Amino acid sequence: MTMATMHRFIPSLLAFAAILASILPSTSSFSLPTNKLSQPLPTRASTTTTTRSPVSPLGSGAPSDTDSYADDNVVPPVVGSASERVEDCKRSLIEQCDDHEVGSGYSSGIENKIRELEQLGEDAGFGQASSLSGLMSGEWELIYASDDITRSSPFFWAFRRAFPDMSDQIFSITDAIPAPIKMVGPATQTFDIDSNARPVTGTLVSRVKVATLGGVATSMMTTRCSVLNADGLDGLRLKVETTKPEDSTILQKLGPLGEMLNESAPPFPSGEALEQVEPGSSEIVMRTTYCDEGLRVTKNEFRLGEDVFVWKRVKFGSGSTVSL
Repeated sequence: MTMATMHRFIPSLLAFAAILASILPSTSSFSLPTNKLSQPLPTRASTTTTTRSPVSPLGSGAPSDTDSYADDNVVPPVVGSASERVEDCKRSLIEQCDDHEVGSGYSSGIENKIRELEQLGEDAGFGQASSLSGLMSGEWELIYASDDITRSSPFFWAFRRAFPDMSDQIFSITDAIPAPIKMVGPATQTFDIDSNARPVTGTLVSRVKVATLGGVATSMMTTRCSVLNADGLDGLRLKVETTKPEDSTILQKLGPLGEMLNESAPPFPSGEALEQVEPGSSEIVMRTTYCDEGLRVTKNEFRLGEDVFVWKRVKFGSGSTVSL
């Protein structure tokens, strides 16, 4: 790729990132230094696990088919107490998330509780092997983010890889815009994963609602990704494909014409644009350290200690609902 081609893509990509964060200043206000190469994407061929008694392949509290008990209807006390500890920890985590406004940033109490849940789950064999369990599929709603809500979108994970030296500067400007000028949320993710395929394949649709001008103008910033394969037992390697503002209220006010524009407007090829800036930057790894029938803890593999998200299930892949 020539330098001229790179410089054509950089301003348009930065402008798009600014639109995603719902501000419209000129991108010419940013100084665009030469981009440095991103660090290589981490890989994890396998996840080290502790040898333990057999459990069900879904990581639930139910015993596996290989267990033999005198009475199949009786749950052994050890399994029952482990299950109770996990459920108690989950309830406490959800309560803390409910009391903490989504998007208000890092909470030491919540992240300590997340680590406790991860440890309990690993010790008991619950919520593990998320890449292969089949429980990732379905719709999830964000209930905790260690950073701004927009950072839950894989687009911003990939954007950081493409612009490691500039992303924090750009994000700090957009994050500083106060409500009601800019309001973000809720955020949802919908997975459709074939965990039986080898390699594991599927799709992810990430949606973040963005409102400006006190809610007068809203849109659903939608990023679509393809699942390339499983990365160990708890990781999914994703490729960002496109990003598009959908369900724009401004366009809806135009009636049938607005609906036609909203449906026919092509999505922005964000993955291709990122690849033009930094080859490989459109691929990220989503590490899910806990996932069961109702709760999911997800981290950005490239920023494990910084990007932490908790999701509550809205629907299973079949469309049925669940309550915690």
